[in-house]
Amino acid sequence: MATLIPPSPATSTTPPPTGLSPAAAAAAAAEPQKADYLNLPCPIPYEEIHREALMSLKPELFEGMRFDFTKGLNQNFSLSHSVMMGPTEIPNQSTETIKIPTANYEFGANFIDPKLMLFGRVMTDGRLNARLKCDLAENLTLKGNAQLTNEPHMSHGMFNFDYKGSDYRTQFQLGNGALLGASYIQSVTPHLSLGGEVFWAGQHRKSGLGYAARYNTDKMVATGQVASTGMVALSYVQKVSDKVSLASDFMYNYMSRDVTASFGYDYILRQCRLRGKIDSNGVVAAFLEERFNLGLNFLLSAEIDHRKKDYKFGFGLTVGE
Repeated sequence: MATLIPPSPATSTTPPPTGLSPAAAAAAAAEPQKADYLNLPCPIPYEEIHREALMSLKPELFEGMRFDFTKGLNQNFSLSHSVMMGPTEIPNQSTETIKIPTANYEFGANFIDPKLMLFGRVMTDGRLNARLKCDLAENLTLKGNAQLTNEPHMSHGMFNFDYKGSDYRTQFQLGNGALLGASYIQSVTPHLSLGGEVFWAGQHRKSGLGYAARYNTDKMVATGQVASTGMVALSYVQKVSDKVSLASDFMYNYMSRDVTASFGYDYILRQCRLRGKIDSNGVVAAFLEERFNLGLNFLLSAEIDHRKKDYKFGFGLTVGE
């Protein structure tokens, strides 16, 4: 008597069950895979959790005239020259804004290497700025910045040690005035990261704690941050397309009761980039970068404060290789 052997799965010609409709079958096939919590992405540094919102809401506004020229001497070393002419605000107790005309020249030297970056700036008013970024190891980076000035108690310096793990980042800060700080941020899902920070300012005898959360996808970024100093910061960025982003933020200080809400945009065209914002204090700002040619950019900056009746306009050129 012959024995019937069922065909193996590899050679079976039996059609699949037809209990599911075509739409349900397609949905089941397109169902996303479960998150691998043992292989999470590394988050961005704690201090940069709002960076997408800041790109739209905090452009580098200026008033007056600005000219920047950068000349590369070799593959790693370059020099820069900057001329700035425009009014400077003088602090006063009245509501009116007092401005005096000023002009400054800034000379800079830059050294850029895959593992070491050095930036130095000296201005005619006596200020000296320096920045450093050095990769001490594969996952350990040293960052430093300092400013020296003739004004009393205005010089400062700070060093940051940034360690990058597989799914977390931690940072330790050391600055003048007995300033100590540490932060840690951890990816808890493929899109959500949570973190916290602590700092101690020995010179002023103050300490603080802070917590932050960041949720990001390919189309949006939402962040929240709260600190014991009284600050509450919320931001949201919607990526409408590859060239258009909309951003909003909410800032609240529960000690001083100050509240500010802003809405901004970031629009990248073929030859230019336009950024701007409007906030709840009646301040409207816009910043335009127009590329005329390779290495030649034209800048337009405008800020209007309707409440204080303060108007700031600036234009500039950036030339560099």
